[in-house]
Amino acid sequence: MSRWCTLGLGVSAVIAALSYGRPPVAAFLAPSQQPVFRAATDLVTMGVTVSSRGARLQPPLTRDDFEVREDGALQAVSYFASGDDVDTAPPLHLGLLFDTSGSMGDDIQLARSAAIKFLNTLTEAVDITLVDFDTEVRVARFTQQDFPRLVERIRSRKPQGFTAMYDALGVYLDGAAAEDGRTMLVVFSDGGDTRSALRFSEALTLLRASDVTVFSIGLLQNQPSNAQLGQRTRLTQIADESGGEAFFPRSMREVDDAYVTIEAQIRGQYTLGYVSTNAARDGRWRRVDVRVRRQGVRNAEVRTRRGYFAPYQKASEATPDRKGTAPLR
Repeated sequence: MSRWCTLGLGVSAVIAALSYGRPPVAAFLAPSQQPVFRAATDLVTMGVTVSSRGARLQPPLTRDDFEVREDGALQAVSYFASGDDVDTAPPLHLGLLFDTSGSMGDDIQLARSAAIKFLNTLTEAVDITLVDFDTEVRVARFTQQDFPRLVERIRSRKPQGFTAMYDALGVYLDGAAAEDGRTMLVVFSDGGDTRSALRFSEALTLLRASDVTVFSIGLLQNQPSNAQLGQRTRLTQIADESGGEAFFPRSMREVDDAYVTIEAQIRGQYTLGYVSTNAARDGRWRRVDVRVRRQGVRNAEVRTRRGYFAPYQKASEATPDRKGTAPLR
């Protein structure tokens, strides 16, 4: 099976199937198909950004400065890395969800210029995955050596068709599930969706099952006033759910400011890992809270994903004990 199909059926296959009739979200996020962690042990990894009054805390934090609790139970941090430490930081995979639908209109030129400028700054990314979407969803992965081809692809897209943003997000998350390291996604869209087979709630469920950090950049200035609130809310929720942040610039200068902030958060992100004290493989949602406990640090803002789905194992698949039974561990 392809490495791009780790969420059970694979999101892209599910999207294709939806055109023949919509199954419930449980059809492709059943407990037995929940993503499992990539390490040999069930290492839970969290990307964590910490700031105070909009700036990264200085001096940098250490492992002992963090407190991690899962469903209220204190966890021991066994892995720690800082994004700006080239020797220890996990590899960086960068994604761009690029809206080329007709609703982008005149904003498409601003989006092209800003996206290219931003991508050109993160040269440490192992690869860049571009998902450009309108009525259809197209995906391609580029290395740093392929950057000119990436730029050409972005520049060649013209605004047309409807908006399938949720389908595009699902396709990206499907591919990102196979990546080791940190995975960051920047969404460049007006936030509307008029075409997707996936519902918004289904896209959020897929996001919760991933460890992708999402930054949303919403261009809403030219959108109808009665639609802006809903579009802003959805883009904000997508970012917040993943531990990222949403931005709504009104000018090129504000777009540049947003990218400076995103770049700083990506490079300054900490990665924390722990083996859960809860050994149950029940596929259930577990809430994770991360706090800074360094003395003297006040009003620290911590951004991270809100939790994860536990690995799942049927009782019949567990290792039998000496009496021939197969207890669920």
